[in-house]
Parts: sequence; C-alpha cells; structure tokens
Amino acid sequence: MNPQGIIHHPTVLKFGPLPEVTGFGIAVLLAFVVSQIISQRELWRRGQDFEADNVPDLIIAALLGTLGGSKGYYALLTHDWHSILSRGGFVFWGGFMGAVVACWATIQWKKLKFLRIADVAGLAIAAGYSIGRTGCWAVGDDYGRPFSGLLGVKFPEGAPPSTVMNMSQQFGVQFPDGADPLTVVAVHPTQLYETAMGFVIFLILWRNRKHQNAEGWLFGLWCALAGTERFIIEFFRAKDDRFIAGLTLAQIIGLVIALTGVVVMAGKRRRLDLG
Repeated sequence: MNPQGIIHHPTVLKFGPLPEVTGFGIAVLLAFVVSQIISQRELWRRGQDFEADNVPDLIIAALLGTLGGSKGYYALLTHDWHSILSRGGFVFWGGFMGAVVACWATIQWKKLKFLRIADVAGLAIAAGYSIGRTGCWAVGDDYGRPFSGLLGVKFPEGAPPSTVMNMSQQFGVQFPDGADPLTVVAVHPTQLYETAMGFVIFLILWRNRKHQNAEGWLFGLWCALAGTERFIIEFFRAKDDRFIAGLTLAQIIGLVIALTGVVVMAGKRRRLDLG
C-alpha cells in the first residue's frame, strides 16, 4: 500500500522567449514521426515503393483528421462547441475516426489501395498510441479512479487536478461524507497502463507483420486488440459517461471496433490478393 501516493508534476519545457512546450505536444509530435518511419519502412520492405512515397501526405491527413475528429468528438460529449478552440479535449476514438476519414479521402485522391495502406497502418497506430499516451501522463490528463496501491499517483497540477471536488463533480466518483474537497487523491495511472498495453499490441503486430493473409488482415488484428485494450482500461478510468450496463461510450465503441477486427481477420484469412 502507498497511502501517500506518487506526486506527479506536469512536464513543461521553456526555450527562452518562445512559448512553453508541454510534454503532450512533444509526445504527439514523436508519435506521428515514429508512425511515418514505421509505415514507410514496412512498405519498402514489402516492395510497395509507390505507397511508401505517399506516406508523408497520409501522415499529414492523419494529423489533421486526428485533431478535427478528436476535438469534434469532445465537443459532442461536453455539449460545448467552444471547447473546440480549447487546448485540451483530445479524445482517441474521435481522433481515430477523423484520421480514417481523412486518410481514406487522401488514398482515393492518390489512387492508392486502402487495404494495402490499412495493413501497415495498424503497426503505425499501435506505436503512435503508445507514445502518445506518455503525453497524457506528462500533462496529468486521462487518469484513473482512486487507487491506494503501490502505483497510486496524485495529480495536484493535473488536467484537472485529482482532488475530491473535481473527481466527484466531473467524474461522478463517490467519497465519504465530510471528505475535504481540496484533498488530492491518489488514482490509477491509466496513462502508463495504456502506454504499456499499446506497446504490447505493437509487438504482437510486429511479430505478425509478415503474415500470409490478404491485405487488411493485420489492420483487423489491430482493431481486435485495440478495441479490447480500450474496453479493459475503461474499467480503471475516471469517467462520467457510463450509460449502458455500466459501460462507457468508449467501451461500446471499443467493442464495435474489436468485433469489426475479428470479422476483417476472418474475411482476409489466407485470401491473398495478388493484384
């Protein structure tokens, strides 16, 4: 047990007169850089040079789609369209859906094969997700429910701080009567859980990247693993959108994504498309 909890402070870098750079911004930048490197190298390994040469355009599309989709999703959840212009509110599933739409449009424009790109995209998304979640940790966002175990972390400067007042008002967490609303509570560091789980998913995909199934199978595997991961992690997250049998909206989407992945894997198993 660790009643005191690990104390977390945000990662912020300052370079002279330039605006401060948060750990989240650095993590997002690294996530997209690593995603591009992985995508291009894997496409080159497969001898798909034309697709590899178009990866930079797809990365830009994914970045724009992620920003637009995540902010739009967050605005829908909060019913506050002013939040689109705020600094926070980057929701993964919203960003994922926005990126898929933006990349699909770019793929059509560039006359690429969607499933060929998707088969490599799973690798890139898994790696980028693992790196990106370190940014959530850096700014103290997306933490979990109260936790008094060894890995319990307090976020006195989190987004928002993990105080009794914030967790009860914003996340619906119940505390004993008389609890000091300004007390900083130790919680599950779900950002680190997701970083670790995302990395494991990447390793599984990497091990299977030379599969002999039809194009798209590897993306189906990512969907199955990523949807399952999100379904599990939501049980530990501090959330206030549990509405169906105690499940959150993210869990419902995760289940749909996971089941879609299973269907795609079944449909693409050993059905080689040599065209």
